[in-house]
Amino acid sequence: MLKYSVTSTMPLKTLFLNPPSFENFDGGAGSRWPATREIESYWYPVWLAYPAGMLEGARLLDAPPHYISAQQTIEIAKEYEFLVLFTSTPGFPGDIGLAQAIKAANPRIKIAFVGPHVSVLPEKSLRDCSAIDFVTRREFDNAVVDYANGKPLEKILGVSYLKDGKIVHNPDASPIQDLDSLPHVTDVYKRDLDVTRYNVPFLLHPYVSLYTTRGCPAQCTFCLWPQTLSGHPWRKRSTDDVAAEMSRVKQYWPEVKEFFFDDDTFNIQKARTIELCAKLKPLGLTWSCTSRVTTDYETLKAMKEAGCRLLIVGYESGDPQILKNIKKGATIERARQFTKDCHKLGLVIHGDFIMGLPGETRETINNTIKFAKELDVETIQVSVAHAYPGTELYDYAVKNGFIVGSNKMVDEGGHQLAHIQYPGLPADEILASVHRFYDEYYFRPKAVFRILKKAAFDSSERKRLYREAKTFMKLRAQRNKMVKKHEGEGEAAAEPAKA
Repeated sequence: MLKYSVTSTMPLKTLFLNPPSFENFDGGAGSRWPATREIESYWYPVWLAYPAGMLEGARLLDAPPHYISAQQTIEIAKEYEFLVLFTSTPGFPGDIGLAQAIKAANPRIKIAFVGPHVSVLPEKSLRDCSAIDFVTRREFDNAVVDYANGKPLEKILGVSYLKDGKIVHNPDASPIQDLDSLPHVTDVYKRDLDVTRYNVPFLLHPYVSLYTTRGCPAQCTFCLWPQTLSGHPWRKRSTDDVAAEMSRVKQYWPEVKEFFFDDDTFNIQKARTIELCAKLKPLGLTWSCTSRVTTDYETLKAMKEAGCRLLIVGYESGDPQILKNIKKGATIERARQFTKDCHKLGLVIHGDFIMGLPGETRETINNTIKFAKELDVETIQVSVAHAYPGTELYDYAVKNGFIVGSNKMVDEGGHQLAHIQYPGLPADEILASVHRFYDEYYFRPKAVFRILKKAAFDSSERKRLYREAKTFMKLRAQRNKMVKKHEGEGEAAAEPAKA
């Protein structure tokens, strides 16, 4: 039985595209923090997979992990009538160049841009690129499917377009409530993607990711997705629907070692999490998910018993006031207890930290590094605070004049640049703190021993660990060189001119 309607006439032949970008750039249709990674990583284009499963004859093209070049993409697009391109703020300049080249090679094709960037800046995006026929704001599933099925643009909710040189913003679309009515993204993965191409260092390989919910009620000021795309209202698939999909994926990919629930907040509702775990447990799957530190021991225990291996946890900072400043809704004490509970249960943690959030000082940076070492989680990711348009952090930074002149988030290779600075704490110092954080954390004897032990006793992971270690050390050397260069430029600028 179909879970969504199909029209009697053939829709426009549609290509859903996560475009080629910087080398190792993980900033497209599935990434929550767009940047080039220390180690080559790719998330699944989950958002694009939903509408790609709703249109007959459609294809989902995820260029970065499949190493499909811009020229190859242009050639592929010649065979299609409608292109839906998921863009990001760092990748937008390159994406509009690609769109123009596609339109030049295939003048009849219609092009829609989707994603957080165009949701927040629809008019600017349209005026920046004449090749874009329309953009969608927030969730785009129904809008692009309606267009492909022939619905007039002026009658489609949630789209913006130019008409006679003037911007037209159609009324907003309501968030989709019945998530069970949407197709299973894994059916589209099976059809269009090679799952062995996807790698995330802290997940087992190969892995497959999907969503069981949309939206996040948390109010974190920096978080891109709830403020620009998925929204704050929390909507959930039925546990039966999730279990049915997971039962099928086990048959699709017996070689897959781990499934990842990449929800904004997977386990925010205790009763639902425990109910879902009861239905996942008989399947015998290994899975991981996102988690807040507010999750209690009983819920974590149910997750562990149902096959959960790892949690991605946003600790963000080790300073209590910064957590208040960003409306994290969690405390340092709760983070400590949560981590102890996970260690007791044998749940692995990948901890996320951010340098340069409001209230950051040299002292708070040191406190966060100390806090991370105290928690001693398996792996960490340390990011520079990025103020994305559409977020409360962006408004705060602009209002207070904390944005660095050029406002560039990434360099020519897609690597993170600090574009926020505070009185007494220059942007370059914030960037340098990220590199220091990694060094102080991973070059501790305890952390080194853990990595060597894993390599020694897990032969299946040994080659990957060795390859990733080489990549990490190479990038570490590049980062240190970049930091020293910036420091040198800063010192030269500060020296008085010689007579």
